[in-house]
Amino acid sequence: MANFHFSIPIDVRYGDLDPQWHVNNSRFLTYLEHARMAYVTQLGLFKGNNFFEFNLIVADIHITYLAPIKLGQPVRVWLRTERIGNKSLTYVYEIRDDETQQVLAKAETIMVTYDYHQQQSIPVPETWRNAISALEGVDFTQKP
Repeated sequence: MANFHFSIPIDVRYGDLDPQWHVNNSRFLTYLEHARMAYVTQLGLFKGNNFFEFNLIVADIHITYLAPIKLGQPVRVWLRTERIGNKSLTYVYEIRDDETQQVLAKAETIMVTYDYHQQQSIPVPETWRNAISALEGVDFTQKP
């Protein structure tokens, strides 16, 4: 986990399971979303009170499922910002067993900074670049 500076535990719920008694693939998306919201909230980029002011929209998602997740399994999602472009951010995730550190899934999302009022993409705000750079220890302040 050398490259990850943020993580959040996930409670695996009975309703997350499919008939094979492991977490349904669609729930992995929910786990990523939960981590993403916690990440931007911790960074102070979103206060959680008005989703029209939450200037991110999902553009692309890729998940590689490596092992099943079972009810009661201690799970944690690790997240980092891999890249910041002019109007997009790339997040990389690992979903791990919190006790063994076994990687259960890897994922990547491309997020676009988006103004929901104007219905168009916008440049990544400088405040976002600065906050993410400080957390990740990577200089994202220079635009590509």
